[in-house]
Amino acid sequence: MAQVYHYNRENARRNTKALPLKDAIEDMLELYKLRSKFNETYIVAYWEQIMGLPISSRTTELYIQDKRLFVQLDSAPLRNELLLAKTKIVALLNKAVGEEIVSDVIFI
Repeated sequence: MAQVYHYNRENARRNTKALPLKDAIEDMLELYKLRSKFNETYIVAYWEQIMGLPISSRTTELYIQDKRLFVQLDSAPLRNELLLAKTKIVALLNKAVGEEIVSDVIFI
């Protein structure tokens, strides 16, 4: 015999515990353990805003692997200047995302 669906008024009510979209996305990132990958993508996407136009215009490749940021530059003098400021760059990037994502910067 076929089952008949019985309407249940309790299940049909709206959830009054609505969250703002920002909080819902934050919860989703934490639940699925995507926070670190999201932050890595944020650093790569906002490299120009974080480091500035002079540095980003001379950057040809940028990626993060095992908490190390690999930056390929087309200017040797800029590479030497950034090598001297490596700890400052790490601190600036981690401050931009709010947690420690990058532990070392490697210029190639």
